[in-house]
Amino acid sequence: MKTPLWIPSEERKRDANITRFIRHVNEKWSLDIKTYPELYRWSVENISAFWATFWDHAGVRASRGYDLVVDDLNKFPGAKWFIGGRLNFAENLLRYRDDRIALIFKGENIQSRSMTCAELYNEVARLAKSLRDLGVVPGDRIVAYMPNLIETAVAMLATTSIGAVWASCATDIGPQAALDRLGQIEPKIMFTADGYFHKGQRFDTRANAAAVAKEISTLRNVVVVRYTTDNPDIGGMPKAVPYDDFIAREPAPMQFEQLPFDHPVYILFSSGTTGKPKCIVQGPGVLINHIKEHWLHTDLKRDDRMIYITTCSWMMWNWLVSGLATGATLVLYDGNPNYPDPGAMWKMIQDERLSIFGCSATYINALKSQGLRPGHAYDLSSLKEISQTGSPLSAEGFEYVYREIKKDLHFNSISGGTDINGCFACGNPISPVYAGELQGPALAMKVNAYDETATPVLDRQAELVCEAPSPSMPLYFWNDPDGKKYRGAYFDFFPNKKVWRHGDYIQIHSDSGGITFYGRSDSTLKPSGVRIGTAEIYAVADSIEGIADSLAIGQNWQGDQRVILFVKMSKGVALTDKLKSRLKKEIKEKASPRHIPALIVEVPDIPYTFNMKKVESAVTNIVNGKPVTNRDALINPESLDYFEKILPQLQR
Repeated sequence: MKTPLWIPSEERKRDANITRFIRHVNEKWSLDIKTYPELYRWSVENISAFWATFWDHAGVRASRGYDLVVDDLNKFPGAKWFIGGRLNFAENLLRYRDDRIALIFKGENIQSRSMTCAELYNEVARLAKSLRDLGVVPGDRIVAYMPNLIETAVAMLATTSIGAVWASCATDIGPQAALDRLGQIEPKIMFTADGYFHKGQRFDTRANAAAVAKEISTLRNVVVVRYTTDNPDIGGMPKAVPYDDFIAREPAPMQFEQLPFDHPVYILFSSGTTGKPKCIVQGPGVLINHIKEHWLHTDLKRDDRMIYITTCSWMMWNWLVSGLATGATLVLYDGNPNYPDPGAMWKMIQDERLSIFGCSATYINALKSQGLRPGHAYDLSSLKEISQTGSPLSAEGFEYVYREIKKDLHFNSISGGTDINGCFACGNPISPVYAGELQGPALAMKVNAYDETATPVLDRQAELVCEAPSPSMPLYFWNDPDGKKYRGAYFDFFPNKKVWRHGDYIQIHSDSGGITFYGRSDSTLKPSGVRIGTAEIYAVADSIEGIADSLAIGQNWQGDQRVILFVKMSKGVALTDKLKSRLKKEIKEKASPRHIPALIVEVPDIPYTFNMKKVESAVTNIVNGKPVTNRDALINPESLDYFEKILPQLQR
């Protein structure tokens, strides 16, 4: 029998947003739902009724109500949602206009700034007027090459208030990577900044922004935010204008363009590790899904203060900013979360009285590998929840959170994707948390695990699928008129099934209903022709103190494939023969003999995408003598240099 790491108190369950929603569902549909599993079952058996009920419960603002929730759930892909309804994305995020704090900006360089709901509304109105005066109309693309500033959020809200389409990437990516993303969609305006801060250093990005702007012929203006310097020289940037000069002096009456539910809102980008990033077009389904995840799964309330360690290259930035719809205070952070020391975020949680902290598994593993004990060093009495995503976190990582950070909090591990700008699986505040398990599938997401014969299975690793449409699935891919790329990305893997195959290995546990994630299903290894996953190896490596990170790949070797495990060690810790032996022994015991790496090699860093995914494919290519086609898709492309340097010794 499993022992939960956390059981919510009766008071916590009673006060949860989801408890109020359950009462609403019971009253509306004459039901007697009491638990999350019961609510989930109803939501996937009555998908149309669920979304209709939640639309009302969330108070979605629309100038015209919908005639039909969804036209045909069997049309997958291609189902149309909330047909006949007209609404505006930004209007729903700007529903609060009082003097409560909406946004707090915190910079690594100690800069700090806040903006009330009323001030945010007025600034968005001013910027929207400037965009309209320049001729921006619904359907135009507005992009950002920006740090995570308040101005970035304001620009997104102004863009979507007009009905223009927003796309963004952070200034810490190179100009070619930015151009590969933003250039494809032919934007009319680009917002950028004069630079950013990282680990105490100022990085000037004006030349990068100029290089991007020169290659996009459709740009009418490049709007430059003053951030790292008082009076930046932007003379070398084509069509550049300072943000302070571009934004209208006085607020104009806000005009929220009322648009149908299939009108584009966002364009997000795939990782781009195998070619140019795919441009994923998303509509207002993102809005209602984010509100669902914030209210019901995260239990976000107006009194909460929430931060997520993210940049505007990652979908978690979009997810975070949607929190404005609840009236909560959002903290936008720019910089390295471990600067000037690994306690930086915990000091901020203490000083700003933050209640919800979002981070990646990589961040938690880094704390754990350094033996940090945030709960003992800082006052975390305000903290009620940690939300974690990006990559799977081991059971030991879960245990570390409850042992060294805080015993009584909701550890809300979530997983989904850029593709849906949301979650397939996540937590809820009224159910227990078990080590290594997400608490369950997200409401109205008909999640299952399919084996290689497309048969649903429990208690074993299999492919994550979603068996029914949801509102936040993409409208389409940019420059994919016949939908071939879209169908190929998600729907062709199981050709005889109408299901979305996401590309993750999961295990659905029959005893708890929880879900364990094992990483990408295309990151499999095949020693002796037997398919095994990398996640089991990472779980063991993550459990060993002194190993900060790891990456496992398959090398073609003497007519077979051998497994190589690269490890990044914590500061001051050496990779000894004794530690290698321990690793191999534990991998054999906890995974299988086939998982044992033939080589264990220390490296200074592990490559990651901007979406915080380990990049096994690039290292696999290097080790097998193949080219790496898109280094610019990595947040730390210089990490690959070391793998190329040691290639000769790996080929002996």
